[in-house]
Amino acid sequence: MAAEDGAGAPQSQTLDRGIRILEHLAAAAAPVSIVEIGEVLGVHRSISYRLLRTLEDHQLVERDATGRYRLGLGLAGLARGVRSDLQAAALPRLDTLAATLGMTAFLVVRAGSEAVTVASVEPHGSAAHVAYRPGTRHPVDRGAPGLALLMSEPPTPTDRDALREARRNGWATSHGEVIRGLRSIAAPVPGPDGGARAALAVVYVDDGADADRIGRSVADAALEVAAALR
Repeated sequence: MAAEDGAGAPQSQTLDRGIRILEHLAAAAAPVSIVEIGEVLGVHRSISYRLLRTLEDHQLVERDATGRYRLGLGLAGLARGVRSDLQAAALPRLDTLAATLGMTAFLVVRAGSEAVTVASVEPHGSAAHVAYRPGTRHPVDRGAPGLALLMSEPPTPTDRDALREARRNGWATSHGEVIRGLRSIAAPVPGPDGGARAALAVVYVDDGADADRIGRSVADAALEVAAALR
């Protein structure tokens, strides 16, 4: 007999597919066609359409003028409840980073082996900037945000050079590891146990930007978030 808490029970295929759609849209750089969704899921177009219609009814996805799909505003309401204390402490600092650096700033937490964006702020009045949506995820050992989350872990002989450098500097940098052509700088938000509670990061294109100045700004902001959470 199966355990009463459901341990060992088969997963819901429909729910799994819906979640995979949201994850794919979060990682996509532009709205996605229903054909692409079907290819990602490995299902017929009609199944993709039914899944997307259900997500659209709950405002979790929306269609643009060309009929392509992107994440919907309903996700913003759900995201507000995720680690709300952390987001409340981080958002003013993200606003400041976006305004002073003219770059998209975002908050990342660790979920198992992945780094997941839970909040982001885009600069106002910038001629060009990078959109980086909440829900975006990538392996925790890739990209500046992931490296920042790993900085407080004990060093090992297999650590990447980028992680060793991040520990020396107090912030991590990466180029093209998550999205081709983009640079990112991130710093950990230390928790009471010394581990990384989260990471603050910025993403940008400019190869000539002063990485040291950006790194210090992000690291200072991360410490401010930690202080606000005490």
